[in-house]
Amino acid sequence: MKMRKQKEQPIIPDVVITDIGAEGKAIARVDGMVVFVPYVVPGDVADIKIIKKKKSYAEGRAVLLKQASPKRVEPQCPHFGTCGGCRWQNLNYADQLESKQQQVRDNLERLGRVDCAGMQPICGSERIFHYRNKLEFTFSTRSWQEVPTGVDIPALGFHVPTVFDKVLPIERCVLQDDLSNAIRLSVRDYADAHGLAYYDIRNHTGCLRNLVLRNTDDGQWMVVVIFAELAEGWQGLMEHLRDTFPQITSLQYIVNAKMNDSYADLPATVFSGKDHIEETMDGYAGAPALRFAIRPQTFYQTNSRQAQRLYSFVAQYAELQPGDVVYDLYTGTGTIALFLARMCRRVVGIEYVEDSILAARHNAQHNGIDNVEFHAGDMAKVLTPDFVAAHGTPDVVVTDPPRAGMHEKVVEQLLAMRPRRIVYVSCNPATQARDLELLAPAYRVGRIQPVDMFPHTQHVENVAELMLLP
Repeated sequence: MKMRKQKEQPIIPDVVITDIGAEGKAIARVDGMVVFVPYVVPGDVADIKIIKKKKSYAEGRAVLLKQASPKRVEPQCPHFGTCGGCRWQNLNYADQLESKQQQVRDNLERLGRVDCAGMQPICGSERIFHYRNKLEFTFSTRSWQEVPTGVDIPALGFHVPTVFDKVLPIERCVLQDDLSNAIRLSVRDYADAHGLAYYDIRNHTGCLRNLVLRNTDDGQWMVVVIFAELAEGWQGLMEHLRDTFPQITSLQYIVNAKMNDSYADLPATVFSGKDHIEETMDGYAGAPALRFAIRPQTFYQTNSRQAQRLYSFVAQYAELQPGDVVYDLYTGTGTIALFLARMCRRVVGIEYVEDSILAARHNAQHNGIDNVEFHAGDMAKVLTPDFVAAHGTPDVVVTDPPRAGMHEKVVEQLLAMRPRRIVYVSCNPATQARDLELLAPAYRVGRIQPVDMFPHTQHVENVAELMLLP
């Protein structure tokens, strides 16, 4: 059976890019149809090749930039346009912030019919490069190449979007401190020189699988090498890292023989140094600083300085009183709960992931905070009238759900508990808008604070203050 040949789409000249769209792509309009185009910015004029056409929209790529927008800047990343991780790096940061603020407003107003009169100017990131405290890299026997050669070349870097088995070799990433690049390139060079086999994701063979690099603001570093098996030469690589980089505070390894890359359920072994690094976060309004022990599987916001500012907005909007009981829903490793604990009587945290709850309890003990309690389980099943009866009706609720937003049963329980205030933190303004509309019969939205945690990407966090109606 012959495959139907797709119709060759035209190149459309002199298309004006008008706006920012979904997934970091920009928007143009051609003959009344919306065309999504990556790696261009509003104000650019370009020739656009249509690569996919649907009934209501099309996708294209710029084949020739005719006129550069005044909003355009030179990307710092040498892999821009191929990596796919920082699609807005060619857009002036002030314009990035403006687009993110508008994204939040559009979602809240159009999807949730939220009154955005209380929206504050977006909180931009203090650092727009070298702001990440964690990067994960992948070893692969197949390198992504823009011009295919027919020869598989091993690579250490990032997965290419939509291609599961190929990795873009990264020479320099500008999102983490430059020591990250030095460590990664040293691992690559050592592995190549000593014949350590990269992982073949199709056949599930090879030794080197992933490399995880974490660091703190005060210069502590954790390096985790993930092996598919401890083949000959693995120990030499670990000794090389230990001896070459005295900056490494914690050098660990994990053996992952599973069919997928997840390692949260696997034990980590310390090769040298400590079993953790420690991040310090200033307390709110003069409260003592908090210390968070970070291990290989620990979740911690990847932009440490912006996390501090995000949590400060949460504390501000919560308007806690000394006698308050606070529920922290989707508490993770308890960072928000511990940030608020010294301002109220008690905090009750709930989280689905058992390991995160263990980390939260450790963090509480580590900081000498004893007015918090943490519970693991499915939020919709844990947060019941019986749970509330046993742990007290909350005066304030902080909720920070995953991208899918809150389960409808959780929303129903919030309406039944009727806390004085709800502070809703979201990484997805669209599902936040849906949930705010569901809460509208009992709550008025006050201040709204977008926060940019991830410069050069389309992602944005948003904090909303909800006050109980009289």
